[in-house]
Formats: sequence, structure tokens, C-alpha cells
Amino acid sequence: MDSFLIITSLLKIVAILFLILSMVSYAVYAERRVSAFIQDRLGPNRVGPAGLFQPIADMFKLLLKEDFTPRNVNTFYYWLAPCLAVMPAIITIAVVPFGSTLFGVPMVIADVNVGILFVFAIASLGVYGIVLAGWASNSKYPFLGGIRSSSQMISYELSLGLAVIPIFLLVGNLRLTSVVRYQIEHGWFIAPFIGDWTNPWKWLLTIPMIISFIVFAIAIFAETNRLPFDLPEAEQELAGGYNTEYSSMKFALFFLGEYAAMITGSAIMVTLFFGGWHFPGIPDGSRGWVFGLINIAVFFAKVAALIFVFMWVRWTLPRFRYDQLMRLGWLFFFEIALVNIFIVAAILSLAH
Repeated sequence: MDSFLIITSLLKIVAILFLILSMVSYAVYAERRVSAFIQDRLGPNRVGPAGLFQPIADMFKLLLKEDFTPRNVNTFYYWLAPCLAVMPAIITIAVVPFGSTLFGVPMVIADVNVGILFVFAIASLGVYGIVLAGWASNSKYPFLGGIRSSSQMISYELSLGLAVIPIFLLVGNLRLTSVVRYQIEHGWFIAPFIGDWTNPWKWLLTIPMIISFIVFAIAIFAETNRLPFDLPEAEQELAGGYNTEYSSMKFALFFLGEYAAMITGSAIMVTLFFGGWHFPGIPDGSRGWVFGLINIAVFFAKVAALIFVFMWVRWTLPRFRYDQLMRLGWLFFFEIALVNIFIVAAILSLAH
């Protein structure tokens, strides 16, 4: 039994790692195509049909570039920073259920009973890579980028944590598979009509859940340094911020980390608010392996839809000023998320 568990876990790890790395490559391609469409340009269209081999060409370009290390950097931490930036986003996906079951095997690498705490604990480590990159580069612009990133992370991590508390007040469990199971039985948190929300008190929770989703989604934008919260990079002000002094594969690792964090953030949003792998009318994997594969496909289709929203926002909205970013985090989202918890707690106490 133990050997079966080890083998299935290793297979799931390899499959997810392959999927995430493939999604990162083609998320970069998709971003370039989406931005071109929004700006009425062509985008990548030379390498392969419709430019589909562009990510492979980019990979070879980054691999073959000279790996230059400036003379005055702190070498050990300069080399360590890109690894620290990319690892947390990939590790976090381990607790996210990406399907029901396939051949009787649960489609989650580690179904831990403190799933969301694990997500926050590991995801918050990503900022160390950025701060180290800024400090170790021994250059003013990367240093400013690193400081910005750390203060941004602290400001929005609070809102991120508070936004999910209403979900766990309802579910009564921190396990992410339990959150998905609850939504299958009672309706998605963002769309309660999908499922059986027959209790009239549950309908009162619709608006607090939508508020939770909005706060969580915006905090994820800030945590992943995506526009309009890309202040740590801010090319116009900081010439690229924390990755200014990086080139070749070390720069590629930062790039990989940002897109992997975006994919992981989207996967967590799908799990918490959009019913995970569930879709109305489609049974789970216990009815056959075909349905297990469909569940996985549904999950990643939802993730892809949210990634498209990330891209759409990036090429639509302007960047915030830094004081606006801080004001938004501390004076609005923190208070909104806190009040939202009390509203949900009051509704639940009245319902019982």
C-alpha cells in the first residue's frame, strides 16, 4: 500500500510539474497574443503556425544567452534569489485538488488538513527571493524594487488571509478538498445557484462571498506583482526593479516564478470560489476514468479563464502610484475584509 502511494504521488508530482511548466510557456505566448489583440497588433506569428513554437524559441534564446554576473554583487545570494522566487509558487500547487479521482486515486498531491494555511505559509516565502535579488544586486533600482515588494506583500497578505475566513466559517474545515466538496453539495461560493442552496439563509451569504472573492482576487494581483500592482518592477521608474541586474536563465527563473505564481493563484481562486473541478451535470471520477479526465480538464479550463482575466487587466489598466497602492491595501481592503467576516458570522449565528 505504501509503495502504491509513493508511486502515485511521484506520478502526480511529475504530471503537475510538466503541466505547470507547459502552462507557463504558453501563458507567456498567450499574454503576447492577448496584448497584441488588445493593442491591434499581430503578436508572435513567425515561429511555427500562428507563432505556436515561440515559447520554444524563447527558451533556447534564454538558455544560450551569456550568463553574466556583475562584479560588485553578493554572489551567493545573487544566485540563490532566482531559485527562491520560483520554488514557492510550484510547491503551493501540491495541496490544490486539480480533479476528483482517476482510477481511484485522488487528484491532489497532498490532501493536508490545513491546506489554506500551507498555501499562505509557502506563498509568502516568494518575496524573499525578490528582496534578496534587490539587496544582493548592490544597485539602487533593484534595491528599491525589493523594498517595494516586501511592503506590498505585507500589506496585501492581510487582506488575502481575511478574505478566505468567511469560506472556512461556512465549511468548518481548512482542507481544500472539503471546500470543493461543500461547493458541490451546496453551490459554488461565487454562484450559489449552481448546486442545492435550498436554505434561505444561504442566499444572504451571496453578497459577502462576492465581496470575499473581489478582495481575494485583487490581493492575488498584488501578491503576484501583476499590473496594476507591478510596482516592484515598474520599468519607467526602476528600469525593471529587482531583476535589472539579471540575465539569461536567472532572469528566466524570475519570469517563470511570476507566471507560476499567477497560475497557482488562479488555481486557488478556482478551488475556493468556483467549485474546483466541479461542473453541473458532470459526475466525478468514481463513475469512470473518462469522467476523472473531464474533471481535470474542467479545472484547468477554469484556471485558463482566470489567467485570461489577469492578462486582460494588465493590458487595460494603468499602474497605481505607490501611495495609492498602500492606501488601497490598508484603508480599504483590510477593513472591508474584516467587516465581511463579522457579517458572515452574524448571518451564520442567526441561521443556527
